Amino acid sequence: MKYNFIAIEGNIGAGKTTLASRIAEDFNAKLILEQFEDNSFLPKFYKEPEKYAFPLEMSFLASRFQQLKDQLVTPDLFKAFTISDYFIIKSLIFARKTLAEDEFKLYTRFFNIIYQQLPKPDLMVYLYVDTPNLQQNIKLRGRPYEQEIKDDYLNKIQSGYLEFIKQQSDMKILVLDTNDIDFVQNEDDYKRIVNTIEKDYTPGVHRIIF
Repeated sequence: MKYNFIAIEGNIGAGKTTLASRIAEDFNAKLILEQFEDNSFLPKFYKEPEKYAFPLEMSFLASRFQQLKDQLVTPDLFKAFTISDYFIIKSLIFARKTLAEDEFKLYTRFFNIIYQQLPKPDLMVYLYVDTPNLQQNIKLRGRPYEQEIKDDYLNKIQSGYLEFIKQQSDMKILVLDTNDIDFVQNEDDYKRIVNTIEKDYTPGVHRIIF
């Protein structure tokens, strides 16, 4: 790999963890996985989003920052590079779509302080998956608290990511449309994704449709 730090991003059910874990195993990379299952606010949020949005987003921000700071500051000399299934920017994207205006303004103040303290990915890979396919993936993995996620919520998160991506000019961002491939079951599809990630990109957004 040409990069020291790769962040795999995408909507809920896009396959971030699966792809990051497979690449880490195949290329001897240090793997950072988001610890979302420990968040007690998540099931409550899906049932009562307005009530639990702010404590959920603040708790996610704190845990993501602590994990990334701990994992990225000290490199692993026995690993070729670092790959994660998220980056801290997802905190801002989700918060913008879930919080009330006054809550988001307060949240942004905390986020900006934290964001400046973390190394940025050398390459951010965004897995673009349409909402029907996301819903299918969510049902297949069977997490009980995710089964009631609405299309509207997934659409909001997707639009939030795309809005952020369009505004970036100094980051290297690779948008992979994976709707018509299966990198979990099909080895050739997985290799196509890896070969695409391995290329050297200039700063800006690069979109690949498989």
